[in-house]
Amino acid sequence: MVDDSIVSRKFSYIRESKWPVEAIDLHHVVVRRSRAKRFFLRLSVVVVLANSFFLVSIKNEPVTFIFGSLILSGLVVKLMLWKPVDKESVIIMPALGVQLETHYFSGKVVQRFFPIGKILRPVLLECVSPVTCYWSLSLVIRDEDELMLVFKELHPPVKMLVPIWKALCANIDDKERPDTEDG
Repeated sequence: MVDDSIVSRKFSYIRESKWPVEAIDLHHVVVRRSRAKRFFLRLSVVVVLANSFFLVSIKNEPVTFIFGSLILSGLVVKLMLWKPVDKESVIIMPALGVQLETHYFSGKVVQRFFPIGKILRPVLLECVSPVTCYWSLSLVIRDEDELMLVFKELHPPVKMLVPIWKALCANIDDKERPDTEDG
């Protein structure tokens, strides 16, 4: 059952609750594919093929120039259109822990599980570099030196990260755990 959804230009956010009694909370961030991108993909393939036939038809050019041009054209198309990730999911199981999944277009799925007792706190961070700025959701894990990124491949907007962060905060409450000390 889909409980909530948010759509942006690049991503779709879907929240589901699974039976029984909404014990499992699923949050999916799916990469959206546009018609314009498919059109440019087909146009790029046509340009690469036309370039290939043109270079093969030229008899006076060296073979290395022809192959180099073909490889360069193929790399440009691949770099323009390469997005191997289909979706990333956060599965919250309040009694057990949090499972992070990355689904690739090839069908490969990478899963990471963190027991509820090892997660100290979910945090929302603003990542700033000289070129870009985006929001990131991370988990503070006990006995780990670095933060664990929830979305390793995708950078969804903050309006999609906030509901996931709130759900994580609601299910990972330090006050109810017997292994933490108040002080």
